This record gives sequence, structure tokens and C-alpha cells, in this order.
Amino acid sequence: MDIFRLIQDIKTHLTLSFNEVDEWFDQDKRTLNYQPLNGGWTVQQILEHIYLTNFYLLILIEKGSKKAMRNYRDLDLNAEIKNYSFDKENFEKIGEHGAFEWIRPEHMEPKGELDLKEIRSLISKQYHQCLNYLDLMKNGEGLLCKTTMTVNGLGKINVYEYIYFLSLHARRHIIQMQNNQLEIIKN
Repeated sequence: MDIFRLIQDIKTHLTLSFNEVDEWFDQDKRTLNYQPLNGGWTVQQILEHIYLTNFYLLILIEKGSKKAMRNYRDLDLNAEIKNYSFDKENFEKIGEHGAFEWIRPEHMEPKGELDLKEIRSLISKQYHQCLNYLDLMKNGEGLLCKTTMTVNGLGKINVYEYIYFLSLHARRHIIQMQNNQLEIIKN
């Protein structure tokens, strides 16, 4: 496994996903506040949900990165890298809107307590946090800590995979926002 390639691929995915999320903040009020016919979230609510989900995932990513860096002293990083294979296919469904049933925790549901400017600033900070964790664990250390991810039965995943999950989650909701926009055009 080329761990440096994996880290770069995750950085690239993060950058593309977060840049695309950021573009949604510039949409007109009609697009941002459109309530889809199926009763789903507005774009503004989706953006808030992305922030909230990132917030809670980043708590786990921070704990995981700290533990991974501590584990670096006691575990054989080279052996972990050698024996690691990234099951990208297992993760891809996370980025597909509607690909599986997932009941999100209540604390990740948008409450409308933040304005768009705040949400945009917070998501930008979250993006930079992710990049900082990848830079901190630039030699493969993120493999040295695994935490259980129950979504779609992913099981125990390492810190890099958690960051990739966060990026895929944003991608999932980009598709949802695009669907909202398409519905406006059709109606």
C-alpha cells in the first residue's frame, strides 16, 4: 500500500468536496430555502447538517489521531502499512445519496440556530482541521488507531478512513442539494 498516495487522494477528495459545498453558500435565497416536495431538507438545512456531522466526526478524528500518534511509539508502523489495504469500494456508498437507510442521531439534525455566514466559516475551519490531521499523520500513523463506524456496517476504520468518510458524507449531501435545485427547475 502506498500510504502517501492514499493520504494525497483523501486530501484531493476533501478539497473537491469542500470546495463544492462552499459554492452552495452563494446560491440565491430561493434555492437555499426551497422545501422539496418530499418534505426533505432545504439547502440551508443540508449545509447546517454537514457542519453538525463534521463537528461530531471531528471529535472522533481528533481522539483517533492523538491515540494513533501515541501508538506510534509501541506499534510497528511499517508492518501496518505493509499489511494495509484500503477497501475503497466499501466506502463509496457513503457518498451516494439514498444508497442505504441511515437514521441520523438527533444532535446532527439542523435546528436553524446558525446563519449561513457562520455555517460557511465553521465548515471552512473544519476543512482545515482535516488537512491538519492529515499533515500530522503524514507518514501513515493514522493506520495505528481504529474506531467503530456503524454507518452502513463499515466496522472498525482507521483515522484516514474516518476523514474520507467525512468527505464522502459531504458528497452525499451535495447530490441532495443538486436534487433540490433540479426540482426547482422542473417546477
